[in-house]
Amino acid sequence: MAFAQRSKIPITFSPNGAYRAVWDRHAEVLRPLVETGQLQIGNHTWTHKNLLHETDAAIRADIEKNEQWIQQTFGITSRPWFRPPYGAHNHHVDGLAGELGYTRILLWDGSFGDSTLLSPEQLIGLARQYLQPGTIMLGHANHQTVLGLFDQIEQLIEQRQLEPVTLDTMFGTSRAVG
Repeated sequence: MAFAQRSKIPITFSPNGAYRAVWDRHAEVLRPLVETGQLQIGNHTWTHKNLLHETDAAIRADIEKNEQWIQQTFGITSRPWFRPPYGAHNHHVDGLAGELGYTRILLWDGSFGDSTLLSPEQLIGLARQYLQPGTIMLGHANHQTVLGLFDQIEQLIEQRQLEPVTLDTMFGTSRAVG
């Protein structure tokens, strides 16, 4: 949160409401960033289950429960963006999400690899590899390693003259028109 506030870099988060204890603690800081458009929220389901193994009713409930929490916590809809857990989706899952207003499926081109514990050298190596123009970069901040590397990541962004943006900016979507 401090990095987002300090750097003013636009970020898109896709939180799972099952981890609301963590997210809710930061809602007061995040809400103004959402209001100014620096921070965008996408739906990533409540539970982070692989949707390819779930019933239609379970998929709908998982997405809808997360949307309800996002609206209550951040004061905004996450529509039209849906990031399927693990990137696992197919036409059927996409159709169910679309029926709920999630007409944009969010996948990624590169990753910091921070969903698992990496060394600082490994994480910076992935940043160097994938931080390129047009890349949708996946980050989790699940482990402490990335927290100590924000300055180096920001320097890399500046050196490469990259202009981070939210998904809405990159693709011309909005909460109003999807």
